[in-house]
Amino acid sequence: MEPTNITHASFVTLPVADQDRALRFYTDVLGFEVTADRDMPPGRWLQVAPKGAQTVFTLSGPGMGGFTPGETRGIMLVTTDVDADCARLAVAGVTVEGPDDLPWGRMASFRDPDGNGLMLITEKEGF
Repeated sequence: MEPTNITHASFVTLPVADQDRALRFYTDVLGFEVTADRDMPPGRWLQVAPKGAQTVFTLSGPGMGGFTPGETRGIMLVTTDVDADCARLAVAGVTVEGPDDLPWGRMASFRDPDGNGLMLITEKEGF
């Protein structure tokens, strides 16, 4: 069987209860940029991403696709300095678990204001 022609993931949906609150968290706390913010039926299409990222995050509000806020888990965000980023998150009032040394890198986890689970990792070279 021939492989598909898929090149990348376009977006990841993060269900949120309040798009403005989520927007403040992702831009002010995580430093993401807004890549789209427009009204579309059935609601606001709001996307954010780290600067230069190919995959963006859609902050999906109530009525947008039947998602439940807080149900997303396992999103891995790569950072060059997990310890510094964990310290910044803690200063912003975010509860962070870790960081811990693992065979594949140094990793920590946290949740956004809606309970969606995110992880930070500084990858081990050559892994």
